[in-house]
Amino acid sequence: MDARYAHSTAVPRLAGVRLVFAGTPEPALPSLRRLIDSPRHEVIAVLTRPDAASGRRGRPSPSPVARLAVEHDIPLLRPARPNAEDFVAELTELAPECCAVVAYGALLSERLLAVPKHGWVNLHFSLLPAWRGAAPVQAAIAAGDTVTGATTFQIVVSLDSGPVYGVVTETIQPTDTAGDLLERLSISGGALLETTLDGIADGSLDLVPQPSDGTTVAPKITVEQARVRWDLPAHVVERRIRAVTPNPGAWTLIGDLRVKLGPVTVLTDPPETLPSGVIRVDRDGVRVGTGSQPVLLGRIQPPGRKAMAAAEWARGARLDESVTAQ
Repeated sequence: MDARYAHSTAVPRLAGVRLVFAGTPEPALPSLRRLIDSPRHEVIAVLTRPDAASGRRGRPSPSPVARLAVEHDIPLLRPARPNAEDFVAELTELAPECCAVVAYGALLSERLLAVPKHGWVNLHFSLLPAWRGAAPVQAAIAAGDTVTGATTFQIVVSLDSGPVYGVVTETIQPTDTAGDLLERLSISGGALLETTLDGIADGSLDLVPQPSDGTTVAPKITVEQARVRWDLPAHVVERRIRAVTPNPGAWTLIGDLRVKLGPVTVLTDPPETLPSGVIRVDRDGVRVGTGSQPVLLGRIQPPGRKAMAAAEWARGARLDESVTAQ
């Protein structure tokens, strides 16, 4: 834990805390596993979003966090409206000492936040106050940041603005997709969350207000926003594609065909310049023009098919030279 945000005191070491864990998607799993396995803390219940439609048939499916809780026989809480009176009463009856949150997916009311005596501790995948909001990892990659991290902080009503318990940092690699980076942060962040709860139990942590400057916002990325804009410079195109890989997934229209794209390579010494969106296929692969130099496509996923190498797809597609990416 970063020494800027936490320090030890002479308070005797306490037992752990009785906690409710709130989370929904896969990046929350490393944290939940650590807390289930913790010799100190007791996960008395798991709060997650209601079952959501998934797959081609759209059948309701439990969240990854719900499935892990069931595997460990931990009681599940899946309120449709977590701020409703009946759920506030239910949580009050459980009497958790703290609630730990990792990507739960709902805003919490002041009444709900007041239930546990140690409040709600959120693990957020950025170095706050940078990239508050739903898509901090995606935003950091798209912006070209070279360093990011994870932060534990006390939740307040205002979005991601509560005082900080601790941070860990993580270098963003040049080829990182959002999936790659989030996987690493979910592991290091899980360790940070457990250490934070240890410090809360010990009474050995101080909360530090977030700086008033340096605030940036990272709202959820829509499918439409994941469409590739070929008129942008190549390095921006490349970063934006990595930022939305694997979800929601970069896409473009090639002719009238909508295809998903994997990460691309910026060509520093291309054989020719190409106008934005213009496609060239040769034995070296599939190049597409951008607002600067061309990029080399990596993998393409046509509708209803598995992803494949762009060159393999292009051989079967037999593209006319007039066809462009839009």
